[in-house]
Amino acid sequence: MELLLAKQIVVPLALFASITIAFKAVLDTISRYRMLKEGLSPPLLAELLQHDARQRHLASLRWGIFLVAIGLAFALLDALNWTRPTAGSVAVLAIAAGAAHLLYFRLSRRVP
Repeated sequence: MELLLAKQIVVPLALFASITIAFKAVLDTISRYRMLKEGLSPPLLAELLQHDARQRHLASLRWGIFLVAIGLAFALLDALNWTRPTAGSVAVLAIAAGAAHLLYFRLSRRVP
């Protein structure tokens, strides 16, 4: 029964995520094509592409910090034998997520 419930939750979420990512990729491609078609100046086009590359780099940094922080929080919960969801365990996860986002904000301000 649990496997069926997991399939009913995981499959729609995966489908939604896949459609969202594909839609974003198509929109990005269309916007880049239109920029090239309109004949933007080469310096402006280079700046836009550099900005996109920086955003992708920072997104990787954000997710890396976030996943490490959440992983450490789960390891802490396991070490403390907090196996049931309680207010304290949710608070530990929320604090880890918040700290990860604050660390990302701090580091992203330093990246040129």
